[in-house]
Formats: sequence, C-alpha cells, structure tokens
Amino acid sequence: MSVAFTKEESAETAAETLLPARPISPHPNLVTETGLKALELQLQEVRAAYAAVEDIDDVNEKRRQTAGPLRDIRYLSERISTAQLIPAPTSTDMVSFGSTVTFERDDGRVQTYRIVGEDEADPKAGSISYVSPVARVLHGKAVGDVVSVGGQDLEIIAIA
Repeated sequence: MSVAFTKEESAETAAETLLPARPISPHPNLVTETGLKALELQLQEVRAAYAAVEDIDDVNEKRRQTAGPLRDIRYLSERISTAQLIPAPTSTDMVSFGSTVTFERDDGRVQTYRIVGEDEADPKAGSISYVSPVARVLHGKAVGDVVSVGGQDLEIIAIA
C-alpha cells in the first residue's frame, strides 16, 4: 500500500506507542527493604493502570494508553528480579549501605542523608544513591572523618 493511503494519525500513534525502554543502571541493583517494597508497590500500581485501559475499544487509543504502563512494567520487573536486598546496618561505627549520615560542609551547612539504592534515592527527601559521589566518599568512614568531594570538605558528625 502506498504511503499516500495511510492516515497521518496512524504514524503518530505508532510513534506514541513505541516508547524507548527506561535505562537500566550498569551498577549492582542494591536495595533496602523499604526500597524493594516501594518497587513492588510501584509495579502493582502500574499493572493496575494497565488493566484499567484494557477495555478501551479504540485500538489506537488503547495503544497510546498502554505504552507507558507496559514500559514501566518491563522496567520494574527487571529491577525487582535483579534486586539484591542488603540488610540494615548492624553498626553505626562506619558508614555503609543503609546508614543515615550527618555531615557538616565547609560553609557550615549540616546535611543528613540515608544511603540507599538507585531507585530509592531522593535527595530532596533525604536519601542518596550509593553510587553518588558523596555516598562513595563517605562509605567506610567514621564519625570525625573528613572527606573531600566536589572541592568541599565534609566532616562526618553522626551515623545512625
């Protein structure tokens, strides 16, 4: 069939339904118990969103509405299947995965972050990924240690 006889809408619909895969990090998928539960909850929510649009009769609209949920289902299923659950730290002597660290910057700002997996990280909510530059330099350090990152010194003042 000649392109002249196809609807433009069909080409647009096809582009909308072929969403690129969400990128998967090359790092090990370390997760806290809370992080794993959050991934599982997100997967349930996305499956429910997918199921909610299954009854749409218009094929093009159905494709548009299911494209995002299908992509997210693939991503979340992969993240859950590769998750490596790391137990909560048993010691507050040194910074490790799952630790909550309070440090003081050169400029006097005091910040507290919990070191978590990549999918769980949310700096605005007080958590950073274990692969972030700050978490990497803090790992294995103790209260009183000073580390440098991004041209600033950070002094660890508490580990929980």
